[in-house]
Formats: sequence, structure tokens, C-alpha cells
Amino acid sequence: MPAFLLRSVYTPDGIGGLTRDGGTKRAEVVRKLVEDAGGQLLSMHFAFADDDTYVLCDLPDHRTAAALAIRIGAARGLRTRVTPLLTPAEVDEATRTQTDYTPPGD
Repeated sequence: MPAFLLRSVYTPDGIGGLTRDGGTKRAEVVRKLVEDAGGQLLSMHFAFADDDTYVLCDLPDHRTAAALAIRIGAARGLRTRVTPLLTPAEVDEATRTQTDYTPPGD
């Protein structure tokens, strides 16, 4: 199953909900969301950085990842970015894949 990193920033409404609910409840909501989509939550962390949350999860496919990001965004509590992740073996396979490419100016 493909892995994804979901990075999110809380909106003012989202911060209000986090303040009321606490981090543990939000993590359970995320776990249920991912599992209901057929995935597995690998980890969730809150941070003091450019992003407020980092969620590492396995999801069935890119369409499912997009659906989660759309659903989360529509709720207006978070701005979420989804990053597909590759395993080292997938990178190995990619480096062996032949492609034709002409750089600009050539």
C-alpha cells in the first residue's frame, strides 16, 4: 500500500477545536478517518514548525489520499498538503527506468 505524508496547518477555527478537544482526541479522529478509508495510520505528530501536524499513513491509492485531503479542507479547520512517499526499492526501480529527456537549450 502506498505511503503518504499529510502536512497540515490549523486555521483559526481549527485551533479553537484543538483547544477544546485536545491532541489525543484529534489523533483518534485522524486514525478513524484513515482506517475508514482503508488505510493505516503509522504516526501522527504535532509540531512547532511551518506545519502544525505531520501524519504518516498508508492509503490504498492516490485517489483515496486526494479524497481525504479534499474532505479535510472542506471542513475548514486545516490546510492540508499530501506528499506521496517512495520506498528505497521504488527509487531503485525509478533510477533503472529509461526515459528520453532533452534539457532546455539543447
